[in-house]
Amino acid sequence: MAPTNDVRAVVTREVNETEVRQLRTLRWGLVPSWAKDPSIGSRMINTRVETITAKPAFRRAASRQRLIVPMDGYFEWQPPESGKGRKTPFYLVDPERRPLAAAGLYEFWRDPAKDDDDPDRWLATLTVITTNATDTLGRIHDRSPLLLPPDLWEAWLDPELTDADDLHHLIAKIPEPHIEPIEVSPAVGNVRNNSPSLVEPVG
Repeated sequence: MAPTNDVRAVVTREVNETEVRQLRTLRWGLVPSWAKDPSIGSRMINTRVETITAKPAFRRAASRQRLIVPMDGYFEWQPPESGKGRKTPFYLVDPERRPLAAAGLYEFWRDPAKDDDDPDRWLATLTVITTNATDTLGRIHDRSPLLLPPDLWEAWLDPELTDADDLHHLIAKIPEPHIEPIEVSPAVGNVRNNSPSLVEPVG
């Protein structure tokens, strides 16, 4: 997946006055409801956990529109120690190859150019929340997705959790993830490449 691609994510939505867990398809790159056009989304693929309740683009979504992006792993590029030369790509996964659950936010944007009965009048978008990377992850990149352990999935998706202080208290409970880095081919840097070989170790 690359920015602006459609991504699968887990949300909690109200259906007939009942909260329902859903697997939805959203575009990667958050477009706030007040945006003039959707092009802003390409600049909002990620948001820093430190500012999600402060920045206008994310504040409303942080209070009531949180989601989980399930993934097998994600890619990061490690700069050379000398500061010169090519970066090295890594595929980051759970050591036991269990799925990862990245915390995110979502929004709905209404296209003013489309009629009320147009099924494409609403655009659903998401952003992935990032945090300071530590341990092995910090060696590769200074930021990483905010990864949720299974025991916090329910709380993160709870639409009744709207208070900013309560949200920060929940975030403080998220432990440091244990992630295994796998060096992979530079071919992953080209979005036109898409095959299982992209996640295979080099050599």
